Amino acid sequence: MMGFWQPVTNLRDYVSQNPPGATFFLCLLTLAVTFICLSSYSHTHTLPNPDTVKDWNHILSSLSQFQLCVKANSSSSEVISSVPTPPPEQDDNGNTSVNSTKSASSMAYLHLKVPLTLTPGSPSASLKEFSLRTTLTASQLLLGGKETVNLTLEFLTGNSNHTCLSISAPAHLLPMSLLPPECPASEKNIPSILVEATNQLPTASQTCSTLYFRNDPTLTVMLTQEEQSVAVRHLLEVSVCLLGICLILCLTASLTQSLTRRYHWTGLDLQNEPLIDS
Repeated sequence: MMGFWQPVTNLRDYVSQNPPGATFFLCLLTLAVTFICLSSYSHTHTLPNPDTVKDWNHILSSLSQFQLCVKANSSSSEVISSVPTPPPEQDDNGNTSVNSTKSASSMAYLHLKVPLTLTPGSPSASLKEFSLRTTLTASQLLLGGKETVNLTLEFLTGNSNHTCLSISAPAHLLPMSLLPPECPASEKNIPSILVEATNQLPTASQTCSTLYFRNDPTLTVMLTQEEQSVAVRHLLEVSVCLLGICLILCLTASLTQSLTRRYHWTGLDLQNEPLIDS
């Protein structure tokens, strides 16, 4: 009696008799299909760069986590200028540039239009136009160590979806690519309130406000076309390897049952052979 290769029957028997092996096979197959789907998605969509740990969305999102509470000795009627900035520089055509980087002291001074809005609970609800000044450390914004970052947020009438942010910080802390648009310089002095940024719940005696941040996709650093092609190729290579392993496991499981039956039948045939007397 001879054994025939019956792959469907053999695989069914293997699955019923070896649940751990079947589970391992399904895990590999699921992982391979997942990588194929990811490669297809990566091929048709632009993806953010995971190696970029900081961009302006990152900075603004970190800033929006704080409560801005008015300091006890701060006066809402105080009228001062924005964050101390260097004198506006002029280019070769005589145009004034508001955004500038002072290389001599390695400090960056920027005046940007950012997607931040003030939520109810403003420390100066009676004022139509005002600004909030505060000082943070780079670590509070998840940018670095103990370097000082000076911030001024200007809230102007007719600009409900964006806020003018003046920031002064060491140049190496701030991402200088994909900058938010420049905020027009204000020609009038507006009341400025000194606030303290805290991530603790305010007390009843404190006047605090919070910021609402809307993620801006144009400020996210994306992968280049070449980088995406490399990622897609690697995903496909891993998927092919996993599918190859799955195929080998299937062939091994189907052949093992056939060989087992053949040896079993061979043993039975030998036992059933009549004894020959000498």
